[in-house]
Amino acid sequence: MTTGAVEKPAPAIADVVGLAGLPTSRLRPRALVLAACFTVACALVGLAVGPTPVPIGGIVESILGHLPLLGVHSHLSATQTAILWQIRAPEVVLGLLVGGMLALAGSAYQGVFRNPLADPYLLGVSAGAGLGATIVIVYGSVGAGSDPYVLPAVAFAGALIAVALTYLIARGGRGFGTASLLLAGVAIDALLGAIQSYVQQQAPGTINQAYYWLLGSLAGADWHDVWLIVPYCAIGTAVVLIHRRTLDVLSLGDLEAASLGVDVGRVRLTVIAGASLVAAAVVSVSGLIGFVGLIIPHAVRMAAGSSYRIVSPLSMFVGAGFLVLCDVIAGRVLAPQELPIGVVTAVIGAPFFIVILRTRRAGGAS
Repeated sequence: MTTGAVEKPAPAIADVVGLAGLPTSRLRPRALVLAACFTVACALVGLAVGPTPVPIGGIVESILGHLPLLGVHSHLSATQTAILWQIRAPEVVLGLLVGGMLALAGSAYQGVFRNPLADPYLLGVSAGAGLGATIVIVYGSVGAGSDPYVLPAVAFAGALIAVALTYLIARGGRGFGTASLLLAGVAIDALLGAIQSYVQQQAPGTINQAYYWLLGSLAGADWHDVWLIVPYCAIGTAVVLIHRRTLDVLSLGDLEAASLGVDVGRVRLTVIAGASLVAAAVVSVSGLIGFVGLIIPHAVRMAAGSSYRIVSPLSMFVGAGFLVLCDVIAGRVLAPQELPIGVVTAVIGAPFFIVILRTRRAGGAS
């Protein structure tokens, strides 16, 4: 039976953001260019600095020489070229990917959970990856002659399994929501951490190797490590960036967002899946590098505004450059030994986060 009433279409997310009084600032080209220039500058520093210095001009020539139709010839020596493309370039590119993905995942988690303390490891990514890597190190005889790609594969699988368990546990309880996910993540993290400690005790001789992996490192990276994670990073990045407008709507709360036409459960699951995918991928090849996904989104908010249309893409660029700089520091502090990069990010990130907390308290933030 026809009533004559005409249903109004659901408002677009862009309209919802404006109607709800949320931040409507767009990603300014100037901010994006500055962030990209910062990333490029950090990458050049990472390529140039080392026991065998490589001039930045020669690096640019060598990069342009790899592009078709330009006809640029590099003046680097054969040794410098080998160092640049076989040792430093894969490490720098991997650092860009790891830093960018951790910062992007951190901004996504903070948006989904409406919690500035959220980071990419909140739902068990670190515990699952750590347990997987520890099992391979202890029982898989990681070392000379072993398959170097077994550990990343198992760590990646462990991270995804941990996130899936967290979601299933939270989903099976009453009052499913962000609080249930957080509590389930804490439980899974504690359980897998306990199992990991038990596994480590079975082979005390491998404890140092396991802890070194857990603290994170980009040393010894090759192009296979890069191409191994690129597909997952591309998929997860697309998912998060597509939903960055919706993250602004979720900041209103679940009930308010639902009343504005947002399918809160679907959006939350989709964004968590995308963010967890990139976090699991990069952690599987770099180890557990902390604070990047926590402090970089904060720094971007302080400089460019609170809208996730700005925070998410800029966090990706700034996080990429930041981690490359940390990797440079990690390789120089105890040279010729390599300091775990997670130590450097913690030394830089912890004081920065303390300052943020004190500033929020002084400003009356809850």
